Amino acid sequence: MRLTNMSDYAVRLLIYLGSHRDRLCTIAEIAQVYGISEPHLMKITHRLAQRGWIRTVRGKNGGMELAHEPGEIRLGALIRDMENDLALVECMGADNHCILSGCCGLKPIVAGAMKAFMDHLDAHTLADVIPPFPPAAIRIAPERVAAGSFPTTA
Repeated sequence: MRLTNMSDYAVRLLIYLGSHRDRLCTIAEIAQVYGISEPHLMKITHRLAQRGWIRTVRGKNGGMELAHEPGEIRLGALIRDMENDLALVECMGADNHCILSGCCGLKPIVAGAMKAFMDHLDAHTLADVIPPFPPAAIRIAPERVAAGSFPTTA
């Protein structure tokens, strides 16, 4: 199983906001730190704001911040909210056309695995994944700086 980039980037964005609780953060700075395109991050920001994970402030001094304390943000709930399709096999989806439906034992096994996965994520919060140092302090690989993906100064 692999989560989509939307979920991955949403978690990264929330980690960044959780590491910078003292101020509003911008899409531009987060995109620059993580090497994510601003338009893509804008879509994720919009979805997170619509769903109540973050608060946004428009205007010259605007930006975004967490809408909840990091310890209140369950990773499982966030992933469920960001993923469009958690059906790992066809028979688990709404548009099931599998010819083995009803006579195959795979569905309950995969459903059990998915439940265990989501239960594990539900047991953790954003506070569990926020690093002890701000993400901006993460050492950027020199080849990425040379390629122009990141600024040379912090």
